Amino acid sequence: MKTLNYLKFHQQEILDDLEKLVKHDSPSLHKEMVDECGQFLKQLITERLKVEIIEYPNTNSGNHIKFEFGEGDEQILILTHYDTVWEKGALDFKIEGERAYGPGILDMKGGIIQGFWALKAIKDLQLTPNKKVVYLLTSDEEVFSPTSRKLIEDEAKKSEVVLVLEPAAESGALKVARKGAAKFRLRAKGISSHAGHAPNINASAIHEIARQIIYLETLADFDQGTSINVGVIKGGELSNVVSDYAEAEIDIRFSKESEGVRVEKELFNLRPKLKQTKIEVTGGINRPPMEQSKEAVKLFKMAQEVANDLGFKITGESVGGISDGNFTAALGIPTLDGLGSVGEGPHAIHEHIIIDEIPKRTALLADFIVKL
Repeated sequence: MKTLNYLKFHQQEILDDLEKLVKHDSPSLHKEMVDECGQFLKQLITERLKVEIIEYPNTNSGNHIKFEFGEGDEQILILTHYDTVWEKGALDFKIEGERAYGPGILDMKGGIIQGFWALKAIKDLQLTPNKKVVYLLTSDEEVFSPTSRKLIEDEAKKSEVVLVLEPAAESGALKVARKGAAKFRLRAKGISSHAGHAPNINASAIHEIARQIIYLETLADFDQGTSINVGVIKGGELSNVVSDYAEAEIDIRFSKESEGVRVEKELFNLRPKLKQTKIEVTGGINRPPMEQSKEAVKLFKMAQEVANDLGFKITGESVGGISDGNFTAALGIPTLDGLGSVGEGPHAIHEHIIIDEIPKRTALLADFIVKL
């Protein structure tokens, strides 16, 4: 309990650090702002932990940051990302009662700060884990980790376990499994004509897309955890013109790798439904599912034991969202997710964390690292 008492004593300092981080806007596609946020993080890491920092430069996206804490022949990998979905000034930091609001405060700047203070508690209380901790802060998770994936996978391959500081589920549960994700773009080409003089529906790109959507619905299998959503449709110019171009953006979520492979194959085998149209499919699987292995089950049960020792209980949930933990679990590395902040509204205007949960979840992480 001494870890929890230490963190309760420092709760306001933790919240102050979090407020400063949240006020550094870091929208994924704005490198300059993300790097400014990264500079603040490096300063905070130095102040709190006094460790050597390694930076991985990127040309178009923000730089990635890594530091190591402690010593040991084996390593624990902690995954975080500091980019957010929010444009500059979209939301403000504020506290209302027991809740703190702000852009990215739940997803996942709260987890980042809790991670720093978990390690600081270990250091200040001289708890000395026997494994090295490698802490990654990446800059492009919200845009599917195009530049960080290799770095994440390379570090995961050297690690015994991976701990992901994404937020807990809304129930407060840890995330023991996640769906995989695939994204596709379906383009249709037709032949334009006057809708009154020459209404050639068989050449309409929009009508082709519509028929394909009806077929795509049949590929979903909710019993297997496979869903298909057409979230964007574009096409046409005027209502009295048969459209010669249309496109659709398709999101696929799947609980099993085999399901992702099945749907991907079906997408690439699509053929036109109308006689005078052509179609093209691009995209593919960008996140494998985070399936719970036997070793990951053991990892979760160990976390439950730590929580019990701290005086509270935790459960585990399978969720539909994705994280960088999908990559590491697919490599066969035991991975536990949702070890960050407790709150609600990731990517929503009411995004917030529960302030009084900060010491408990930070103590859980600290004691879990020591137990590992």
